[in-house]
Amino acid sequence: MPAAVRLRSAARETVGGLPGPFWWLWTSTLVNRLGGFVVTFLALYLTADRGYSPAYAGLVASLFGLGSAVAAVGGGVLTDRWGRRPTLLAAQSGTAVSTAVLGFCDGRVTIAATAFVVGLASNASRPAVSAIIADIVPAEHRVRAYSLNYWAINIGFGVSAAVAGLIAAHGYLALFLLDAASTLACAVVIFVRIPETRPERAAAVAEAAPAEPRVGLGAVFRDTRFMALVAVNLLLAVVVQQGSTTLAVDMGREGISAGRYGLVIGLNGLLIVLLQLPVTRLMAGRGRTGLLVVSSLLTGWGFGLTALAGGSAGFYALTVAVWTVGEIMAAPTMMGLVAELSPARARGRYQGVYSLSWSLASFVGPAAGGFLLEHAGGRVVWGGCAVFGTAAAVAFLWLGRRPAPAAVAEDLPVGAAELSRS
Repeated sequence: MPAAVRLRSAARETVGGLPGPFWWLWTSTLVNRLGGFVVTFLALYLTADRGYSPAYAGLVASLFGLGSAVAAVGGGVLTDRWGRRPTLLAAQSGTAVSTAVLGFCDGRVTIAATAFVVGLASNASRPAVSAIIADIVPAEHRVRAYSLNYWAINIGFGVSAAVAGLIAAHGYLALFLLDAASTLACAVVIFVRIPETRPERAAAVAEAAPAEPRVGLGAVFRDTRFMALVAVNLLLAVVVQQGSTTLAVDMGREGISAGRYGLVIGLNGLLIVLLQLPVTRLMAGRGRTGLLVVSSLLTGWGFGLTALAGGSAGFYALTVAVWTVGEIMAAPTMMGLVAELSPARARGRYQGVYSLSWSLASFVGPAAGGFLLEHAGGRVVWGGCAVFGTAAAVAFLWLGRRPAPAAVAEDLPVGAAELSRS
């Protein structure tokens, strides 16, 4: 078969068969992330530009994470009760305003409080986006859809990280204002092109039969198998959070400029852009337990290698490449599994609680990383990342070999049942 024919066939398999609203959601995500400068450079801005300590930068990032944690659950509930579309619009509009305000803030308390608000507004959109994808994409295509959405996130991240380093060299205020503008543009795309996809709305339009009973937030927290996955993901998320906070400070202390940091961390997005889709194709048909174990080890030990980087930007780039491969494997696998475990009427709540693991990590991770970096040194921070990654791998292996309860085993979705098999 000619190479051009194989390429067209692969492209159809990768992007074909997905509904139009998904691609508008994909576009809005890309627009937003192309201007996503602030979170990546916040720690470096506070330490290098404003002269605050690494511990304070970690505290601000943690307050951002605390706002995200509150929004994860609240946004999930609003997504199910209020609707996907209005939740997204409110979250994106609030993010645009609060991000612009943060750029003008001065004083420790004001900066910290505004960072909390930015975290609160920005993370409220995550459950809604994930729920929309689960609503409109058939189950057999969801992992591919989540991979494509993650791909858009990282196209934007890779470009914005590289460009932001150059912009920051001439002043940080432009980063805040451009970030706010891109988020507002994202809200416009959502307002114009994204329909409401909440199941009861669709059922009412189609005059369908009565839907399944509503699942409350308490039922999600009582779902022990799901909550075990959330807890293990929290371990990995704490590690990943060091990439946008502690890593920046560590590189700054080694004398590496903001521009070079932007290029190094931008490699994460670039590799995901290049490798996400082909790696997802290679992952097709493979056991989820094995994928999650390998991805945990690559993530933990990739960050662990940072202890050996010294002042070499090239070695930092190598470590980013290792943990990026782990991230590529883990993200769509976990998001697809969460979607399969979620009842249709509770997708917002399940996605919100899963998002809570990332939000808690963004609260705990930066504070712990900043404190340890300042008082114990980089080797302790990066060695701890290797330990956490190994612990997550062992936990995934244990969950994969643990038999599902007999009462629910036959009702488990394909993904959950696979995770249960040895």
